[in-house]
Amino acid sequence: MSDIVVSFRNVGKSFEGMKNPALDGVTGEIRTGVITGLAGPDGAGKTTLLRIIAGLLAADAGEVETLGVDPVKDVATVRSDIGYMPQKFGLYEDLTVIENLNLHADLRNVVGAERDETFERLLQFTDLKRFTTRFAGKLSGGMKQKLGLACALLGKPKLLLLDEPGVGVDPISRKELWKMVEDLVNQGIAVVWSTAYLDEAEMCGTTLVLNEGKLLFDGTPAAMTAPLKGRSFHLKNLNTRKRPLLAKALARDEVSDGTIQGHNLRLILTDHAQPFPPEEIGAGESARWVEVAPRFEDAFIDRLGGGPDGQSILARHLREIPHDGNTVIQAVDLTKKFGDFTATDHVTFDVHRGEIYGLLGPNGAGKSTTFKMMCGLLVPTSGQAVVVGLDLRKSAGKARQRLGYMAQKFSLYAGITVRQNLEFFSGIYGLHGKSQMQKCSEMEEIFHLGPFRNARTDSLSLGYKQRLALACSVMHEPDILFLDEPTSGVDPVTRREFWTHINGLVERGVTVMVTTHFMDEAEYCDRIGLIYRGQLIANGTPDELKEMVATDEMPDPTMEDAFIELVTGKDR
Repeated sequence: MSDIVVSFRNVGKSFEGMKNPALDGVTGEIRTGVITGLAGPDGAGKTTLLRIIAGLLAADAGEVETLGVDPVKDVATVRSDIGYMPQKFGLYEDLTVIENLNLHADLRNVVGAERDETFERLLQFTDLKRFTTRFAGKLSGGMKQKLGLACALLGKPKLLLLDEPGVGVDPISRKELWKMVEDLVNQGIAVVWSTAYLDEAEMCGTTLVLNEGKLLFDGTPAAMTAPLKGRSFHLKNLNTRKRPLLAKALARDEVSDGTIQGHNLRLILTDHAQPFPPEEIGAGESARWVEVAPRFEDAFIDRLGGGPDGQSILARHLREIPHDGNTVIQAVDLTKKFGDFTATDHVTFDVHRGEIYGLLGPNGAGKSTTFKMMCGLLVPTSGQAVVVGLDLRKSAGKARQRLGYMAQKFSLYAGITVRQNLEFFSGIYGLHGKSQMQKCSEMEEIFHLGPFRNARTDSLSLGYKQRLALACSVMHEPDILFLDEPTSGVDPVTRREFWTHINGLVERGVTVMVTTHFMDEAEYCDRIGLIYRGQLIANGTPDELKEMVATDEMPDPTMEDAFIELVTGKDR
C-alpha cells in the first residue's frame, strides 16, 4: 500500500507586485508508488508549490507536511531526503559532468566509498558514463536533463521533485527520462513530475492540475478525461485545405476545441452537442465523423471553457501574398562542419509558398544548425541555402529583410521594456516614424501586451515573452517566417493561440519553417523533414511518416511513434 509522503491543506502564497495569489487555497497529497503529475499552464503556481514542499519557500497560509515534518521549520531534517531538479538547468555549464557530480556530492556530504559507488550507479543509470569529461554546457537538452536528474538523486532521496524536466527534450530522450523515473518509483521513491505538457500529465498515475493558482482537478488521468467520452471526434476524408476548415469549425457553437491531426481535424464538441453535417463548413460530401478517445489535454482545455475561436487578428493586419506555388526555400547538399565534426551532412529539401515545413530531430541531430543556415545566421561549409531566390552566402542581408525569425531561446533584450523591444526590432527591419509607432501599437493590441508595455521584458511570464518574440518577428510583414521551437514550455492555450496565428498567416501566403519537439505541433505541418546525425532520413507529410512505421502490431501510429521508430531504426 502506498504511503503519504507530502500533504498540504489550503496553501496560499502571494508575491509583491502580483495581482492574484500564486497559490490560492490548494489542497492535495503525494504518495509513493505512483508518479504524481503537477500539471498546468505557465504561471499556474507549479514551481511555487514545489518550492514550498521542499522548504525553499514559506507558505502565507495553510499547512504543509513533508516527510512527516514542517519543511520550513525542520528544513535541515528534510533537506537530505529531498532531490529537487529546478525548471531552469541548475547545473554549472562551465564544469564537466563529473565536476558537477562532485560539487553536488560535496553539498550533500556524499563521500568516500559511498561517493564512488553512487557515481558508478548514477552514470550507468543515466548513460552518461561516456561523457564524464564533457562540459555540461556542451550537452544536448536530453543529456542535460539526465545530468540534472543524477545530481538530484545524490544521497538517495525519499522524495524527488522534478520541475518541468521534459521542456526542450526530444521524444526519444523524454521516453528514456520517463523510464528512469518509473524505475525510481518502483524503488520506493515518491516522485512529482511538474509539466505544462499535458501528454506527460496523462502518463502519470495521478495528477494535480493547477490554473491561476487554484486547484482545477485532483485524481487519475482517466477521471479527468471521462466527461469527454462521446464528445471527441476526428473529421476525416476532407476535400479541401485543413486550415480554413479548422477555423470554420472552431467558429461554431458546437465546437469547444480543435486541432489539426494529420489529414484530419480533431474536434471536441461542447456538452450535449451533436456532430453537425460536415458540408456546413465545406468539408465535402465524403467527410465523416469518427469518435476517438479523449486526451488529457482535451479535458483541460474543455474545463477552461474551450480553446481560441480560430480567427487570427494578426493575419488580418498583415498583407496577403499570392499563393503562386513557387519554391521559396531551398537547401541543396547543405553541409556544415565544425572542425572534424559534421553537424549537417548534404541535406536537400525545398519548401513552397504558403506551406508549413517542419524540421524535426533529436537533440543534437543537426536541425538547429540546418535551421540557422536557412535563416542566414550560419554560413554553410558547402552546398546552398536559397531563400526567395537569393543565395544566403552572397545576399544574406538582402534576404533577411524578407524573413522573420523567432529564436529557440528567448532572443529579445531582457533589460528594456516591452515597448522598447518592439521599437528596436521594428527599426532594425526598416520601420520608422508614424508607421513604426502604428505597428508597435498594433502588436501590443493583437498580443495583449498593452498592460505590460512599460514593464521590463525579463519580468514577463514565459507565455508573454513568447508572444512578444513572435510580435517582433512579424512586424515588418515578412514573406517567410522561421520559428525555432516557438512554443517550448508554454501551456496548451497559448500554444493554440500561436498556431491560430501561424495558420492564419499561412492562409495569407506566408511560408513558415518551424522546429519543434512537440509532436502534436508537427501535425500542423504540411510536410516534415526528419534529421538525424546531420542527415535527412525522412521527408513527407505527417501521415506519410506515420505510414512508414505502421505494422500489424501498431496499425495506427502516432507522430511520436513515427519519430521514435524512424530515428531508432537507423541505429538497428
